[in-house]
Amino acid sequence: MIIWFVIGFFVCQRLIEMLVAKRNEKKVKAVGAIEFGASHYPYMVAMHAGFFLSLMVEVWGLNRPPSRYFLVLLVFLLATQVIRYWALCSLGTYWNTKILVVPNAMMVKKGPYRWLKHPNYVVVAIELMLIPLLFNAYFTAILFTCLNAWMMAVRIQTEEKALNQYLLN
Repeated sequence: MIIWFVIGFFVCQRLIEMLVAKRNEKKVKAVGAIEFGASHYPYMVAMHAGFFLSLMVEVWGLNRPPSRYFLVLLVFLLATQVIRYWALCSLGTYWNTKILVVPNAMMVKKGPYRWLKHPNYVVVAIELMLIPLLFNAYFTAILFTCLNAWMMAVRIQTEEKALNQYLLN
């Protein structure tokens, strides 16, 4: 029963984020934003969808019980959500699931961006590890941690190149 709540929460969160991203995309494109990394974006979306599918199959198919460390893992997972929303709020309308850069805008250096270049990516990496560990879904945790590392290597390189080329520091 608890897995329905956890998966439901994070799936709803992702869907709401997609709606916010679409709204923000319209706003920043109206002021000249340029999109980068469009070719890898569908793979990232598919990876996240695959994550939830793999999690459900592993937990239900293999009848995985909640971890005996469930509450500790959940506390850490909830703490990451504070960082996620802090990062999203710090970027405001510049936040997006796509790489959209408004030429000559100032680099955001407030909130968690004072210390980390990509705090939301750190949060996602932690989530892709902790959510499966809540339910002893080790295969999903390992597979999607590796897939996400590959995706972030591609994405961060693309994003850094775009930011360095088009933003004011």
